[in-house]
Amino acid sequence: MKYAMRTHRPPLTAECRAYGKGKLKLTTTSSNTMGKKYFFAVDLGATSGRTIIGGLNDGKIELEELTRFDNNLIEVNGHFYWDIYALYFEIIKGLKAAKKQNIDITSIGIDTWGVDFVCVAEDGSVSQPIAYRDPHTFDAMDDYLENVISKEKVYDVTGIQFMNFNSIFQLYAMKRAGNSALKNAQKILFIPDALSYMLTGNMVCEYTIASTAQLLDPRTKQLDPRLLASLGLTQSKFGRMVNPGDLVGTLTDAVQKETGLGAIPVVAVAGHDTGSAVAAVPAKDENFAYLSSGTWSLMGIETKDAIINKVSYERNFTNEGGIEGTTRFLKNICGMWLYERCRKEWTDAPKSHPELIAEAMKQPAFQSIINPDDAMFANPSSMVEAIQSYCQQTGQHVPQGYAETCRCIFDSLALRYRQVFSYLTEMASFPINVLHIIGGGSLNNDLNQFTSNSLGVEVLAGPQEGTALGNIMVQAKAAGEVKDLWDMRRVIANSLELKRFTPTDKEQWDAAYLKFLDIVNRKG
Repeated sequence: MKYAMRTHRPPLTAECRAYGKGKLKLTTTSSNTMGKKYFFAVDLGATSGRTIIGGLNDGKIELEELTRFDNNLIEVNGHFYWDIYALYFEIIKGLKAAKKQNIDITSIGIDTWGVDFVCVAEDGSVSQPIAYRDPHTFDAMDDYLENVISKEKVYDVTGIQFMNFNSIFQLYAMKRAGNSALKNAQKILFIPDALSYMLTGNMVCEYTIASTAQLLDPRTKQLDPRLLASLGLTQSKFGRMVNPGDLVGTLTDAVQKETGLGAIPVVAVAGHDTGSAVAAVPAKDENFAYLSSGTWSLMGIETKDAIINKVSYERNFTNEGGIEGTTRFLKNICGMWLYERCRKEWTDAPKSHPELIAEAMKQPAFQSIINPDDAMFANPSSMVEAIQSYCQQTGQHVPQGYAETCRCIFDSLALRYRQVFSYLTEMASFPINVLHIIGGGSLNNDLNQFTSNSLGVEVLAGPQEGTALGNIMVQAKAAGEVKDLWDMRRVIANSLELKRFTPTDKEQWDAAYLKFLDIVNRKG
């Protein structure tokens, strides 16, 4: 890769160890850095977070990781919470680290996972957010859809796939339980907006993160008043709606004093991390699909308008907000979750990913196939046993050992990708000529090749650091360094060496796909 990242700690996964040594020189005392712009990105996931500096240099972008930290769930009195104050503290630490290196920060942007939110009281205090993993929503979705507004009407308004932890059902569960934080909320802020508020004192509602709530109408690009009313809420309970690239505010006097920095602007980026990642897809034109590949896989297309119809409803596709008014039409797929869970159980498998996968590639292809999105793989006590049980129930060879099971997972993921890709080609208003794979999974060359073979299209792998790149490039756009989404993508493409995979073994994969469909239908 031409772009580089220096890490101060080992990355969380082996796939992330592909970083080269940092090229970005972040000392503003040198004359050759004068006039360059550096952007501070906060990238928060549901298990960890980091702060990153990105700089533009000669039409290319370079990255450096400043800090990495855990994001822990806290269980108190039967509920699970995120520690918003710990996350804020880590952002402050990152800003101090930038100050220590004399980095002249142009702006700050924050992206996080979706759906979760805080309640802000009249005195400005911020509640600890209940986490989407909390069991209080387990029956909330069914209760709401049965007794408040029907499933069909909710989808017709929002075009969002149904998951019990979507914000609409979290709010309903809190209202149903008489939650005091919600009762006394002056404002409700999604996680990136809450952290921006803690830095600036300004309350906003960023479009892409709001779109994950299942409360937003993608046609009007506003929170729907009917859905809000069903929860006893109004638009006034949320911050002013902003789009990626809009100014949130500048660091408060207190933050400036604590960090030693000046009145640095905080810019709304694509606050939903997948929105930032898709913004970083180095596509040449609109005729592409993307696969954000990691623990979970998200496959979709970028469209000008939402796709909301009977077919998208039945297939449970979602319409989430993108930058510059685009829509991310996509579907969630169980990704490397299967492999990661199995790997924890394999006591005899090689510790090295390449060695383990090399053994898997020696096994016969397609002797065991599963549907990765079958409910039995959601969170079993033993993933290995769940896979064996699925194969036994469908009259197949039951995989034995880590190598056969790993091969089963990779074959099956590629075939499931083909099924979802076929749905996309049916519903897209344009031909899809290439699949861009981004995220940590883009480094898995074997699965990338399988995916190309299965789909029958060219696959381009990279960038691995899509979320951080998208975050930083939106800030660069706000600073006038790039003019639009396609200019952003040109800079990213110019900074990368993409790996290219072309399809082979068509007849073999076509036959395997028919077998996959038969097994899925047989299982029901």
